[in-house]
Amino acid sequence: MEISWQAVVARRMRRHYLTEPAVSPVDAVRAMCGAHAQVLTAGETSVALRVEGATRETVQNDEGLVKTFGPRGTVHLLPLEDLPMWTGALSALLGGPPPPEAMRMTADQKAEVIAAIGEALSDAELTVDELSDEVVRRTGPWAGDLVMPAFQTWWPRWRQVIPDAANAGVLCYGANRGRVTTYTTPQRRGAFAPMDPERALPALLHSYLYAYGPATPQQFARWIKSTVTVVRPYFEGLPETEFGFVAPGDEEFTDEPVEGVHLLPYFDAYGVGCFPRELVFPGKALERATNRGQAGNYPLLLIDGSVAGVWHQKKSGRNLQVTVEPLVRLNRRQQAALAAAVDRVATIQSTKGTLTVGEITVGPHA
Repeated sequence: MEISWQAVVARRMRRHYLTEPAVSPVDAVRAMCGAHAQVLTAGETSVALRVEGATRETVQNDEGLVKTFGPRGTVHLLPLEDLPMWTGALSALLGGPPPPEAMRMTADQKAEVIAAIGEALSDAELTVDELSDEVVRRTGPWAGDLVMPAFQTWWPRWRQVIPDAANAGVLCYGANRGRVTTYTTPQRRGAFAPMDPERALPALLHSYLYAYGPATPQQFARWIKSTVTVVRPYFEGLPETEFGFVAPGDEEFTDEPVEGVHLLPYFDAYGVGCFPRELVFPGKALERATNRGQAGNYPLLLIDGSVAGVWHQKKSGRNLQVTVEPLVRLNRRQQAALAAAVDRVATIQSTKGTLTVGEITVGPHA
């Protein structure tokens, strides 16, 4: 299939609800193939931007979403209904290099810890310290050995299994106690079992291609943090374009361009999941808005589907000071749209926004 880059951009923008709003946060998150929520305020803002009239509170109150571990082992908001697919796919992927010998656990020990986590969370929301006590009580002192180096201290051995427990479908995040994180199990909201990996991985790939396609095996492997060797077989027989593969039966493109100015927060799915980087981040944007090609470290100014600058916010009480650094000259229409985009971000965060256009001197994650 021969298609234009303009058609690729237009399709992705529409699929991500950046041209027309989604009906609900669940619809938006499903369309994004997960919303990165390591920085929860940014994740909630990312979702709310795609739902008409939504605020962070709208996203927080949507019972169809769950905060758990998603692609690349990072914290994401995912649709509760889709957890069988996600857990089935993620649990089948190869892990990273083995940990130091002092930290290692046998397969039986890992299974024992996962079972203990599921039991402990079956009727409770526990802090990590409370969960640690329960896991050690149910398994043995070996699970509590302080062998994991972490932030100038040491964590107990069992904690390395937390992402595995999430991928097994027995752990997710609960409601915070003030500023303290808690864990619970998604099984409390309806029992389910992870989907068979041979069904789950193709289903996840097709969801990814619907949101971000066309894409190559290398790009999908990078997005999900796997290897090309693992994912390449699932691309066999898929329709192919000059920019990569698309999901079966999803070959429709249109050259009708998209227009609009958007302010996307840290780790917004559009910037993280769209490739090739040099086309999504054209010209100076590749250096200014990524960290050596790694997207997500800077909030993005998006103009007509392409990254055209970065921005930074500073909140003081009910006021939100937004500084935008465009990398292109803005016409009057785009300047007016940028002011409206600032107002939208401020409304989502229940603040009043003010806009400054100028150089941003703070670094990533500031």
